[in-house]
Amino acid sequence: MQQYLEVCKAVTTHGVAGEVKVELWCDDAAFLGRFKRLYRGPQGQAPIAVTKVRAHKNMALVTFEGVNDMDAARALVGQVFYIDRADAKLPKGHYFQADLLGCHLIDAENGRDYGEIAQVSHPGAQDIYTVSCPDGSTALFPAVKPFLVKICIEDRKVLVSPIPGMFSEAENGDQV
Repeated sequence: MQQYLEVCKAVTTHGVAGEVKVELWCDDAAFLGRFKRLYRGPQGQAPIAVTKVRAHKNMALVTFEGVNDMDAARALVGQVFYIDRADAKLPKGHYFQADLLGCHLIDAENGRDYGEIAQVSHPGAQDIYTVSCPDGSTALFPAVKPFLVKICIEDRKVLVSPIPGMFSEAENGDQV
């Protein structure tokens, strides 16, 4: 599992005092505000101290230590920020979406392997898993009850109970 996880991306400056507006790739500004430092590289490079995080519409405004004016904030625009997994305290039964990538969707009844989760998106009320199937096709799986039985991150498995046709080629759009 990745040690450093993407949590946000700086998209613009806010005001003249050095605040940076970030697009959140985590739950919300409150979650991001739990971290005293973020990293500017996927291997934990260039840590930068966080002094303040506040929600702003569907984004967040972040104040970094040493970033005190618009020019310094502008230099961070486009930057992706990471957290160290060791700094995150998740409630029991919760996990990072990044940990789902590469997990196999396994039928809870018959053990059939439907493929690996290649992407997790959240277009609406629930997550949608893009699954790379063994035959080279892709399928979209809605991560909702009653289809989602159990997530076993440690075993790299997600137990599912799909309805008939959920993983058929015709339903995936591969046939006309």
